Amino acid sequence: MATLIQSYEQQYSVLTADITAKIGRLKSGNGDNREQLIREIQANFEEANDLLEQLELETRGVGAGSRVAAYRAELQRVRDEFRSVVNNTGQTYVYENEEVFDDWGGMGEQHRKLLDNTERLERSGKTLTEGYRVLLETEQVGAAVLQDLSVQRETIQRSRGRLRETDEQLNRSSRLMNTMVMRALQDRFVLALVFVVLGALLCVGVYCFVT
Repeated sequence: MATLIQSYEQQYSVLTADITAKIGRLKSGNGDNREQLIREIQANFEEANDLLEQLELETRGVGAGSRVAAYRAELQRVRDEFRSVVNNTGQTYVYENEEVFDDWGGMGEQHRKLLDNTERLERSGKTLTEGYRVLLETEQVGAAVLQDLSVQRETIQRSRGRLRETDEQLNRSSRLMNTMVMRALQDRFVLALVFVVLGALLCVGVYCFVT
């Protein structure tokens, strides 16, 4: 970028030197080539404006705005000198080209407004880009949260399934224990009944033996 800026500055210096030389020729020249010389100077001014616009675009953001402002002030001074020379050498031609001078006076202001609008658009574009980036990040975070919630939901569902299975196993175990207890009670009752019958038979046998 520095090489390109230097190239623009060199072209501008050569161009302003050429304009100054032509203005000097216009001061001392005769009327035969005066109009042709004025047209050439006007074309040079337009070319200088284009160079300054390119230079201003290249130097924006690198802290060289004061140099461009100095170049514009210098170019305006040369324009004023050119206008003064034309006024002094041919009033009729000045009136015919008054609109051109007015356009030159307003070009700098229009260009500054254009650059301001461009900078605002760039800032707005950066803001939109940053907002879009934040939106994408938020979307990614939201997707990750939804995925985590889905995983947690599956985990909870599996836990509920295991709890239901455990509850069913506990119910089966409880029924089995109840069955075993009932059988144990039945066995004890039968055993007690057998002891009672045996005792009764023993008593009857003893009684019969004694009598």
